[in-house]
Amino acid sequence: MKISVKGVLIIKTVIHLSALATFLYLYYLIDSGRLGADPVKEMIHFLGKTALNFLFLTLLVTPVAKRFKQPLLIRTRRLLGIYSFVWACLHLTTFLWLELNWQFFLFIDEVVKRPYLSFGAATWIILLLLTITSLNSIKNKMKKAWFTLHRFVYWAALFAVIHYYWSVKAGLIEATIYIVICLLLLVQRKAYFKSLLFQSMLKIRK
Repeated sequence: MKISVKGVLIIKTVIHLSALATFLYLYYLIDSGRLGADPVKEMIHFLGKTALNFLFLTLLVTPVAKRFKQPLLIRTRRLLGIYSFVWACLHLTTFLWLELNWQFFLFIDEVVKRPYLSFGAATWIILLLLTITSLNSIKNKMKKAWFTLHRFVYWAALFAVIHYYWSVKAGLIEATIYIVICLLLLVQRKAYFKSLLFQSMLKIRK
């Protein structure tokens, strides 16, 4: 059975409700003091992992749509991507506010000095560009350049899991699982990476 337009609207509603439920759950954890001995760190990690989860769901849409022949399912991809960016913004804001007390110059210095923060910043910039250009009016103006830019979502996912793995001092098993999931999702795009490698080899030969 093909998913109808109405079915897509239902899925989008579920996505909205899931995002709201996640936010309310975080509020509950904060309000009830269930974030452990270092609540700020746990809050930052919670927001970061939520952004990563939504990013993974964004990447999962295309292979699922192709596998089960559900072309309209692609319409949910943009919403998931936007939510990924929203959670990434909350992750960044919480870090700047509660960890660095809005010291932007210190933040820039930390990004330069700490590789894991560099990967995180690169991920956020990519998601920012993808979100800005997600509007249909901009997509139509960019034409082929839009597709080239939006394939950077693969690099955003890779940078994000590296950022996550490098930032945790404990719980490496969970971080490793995220890396495995990321690689499984990227394997679905092997044609893109082969093409990128081929183009790079051609440039080197020239």
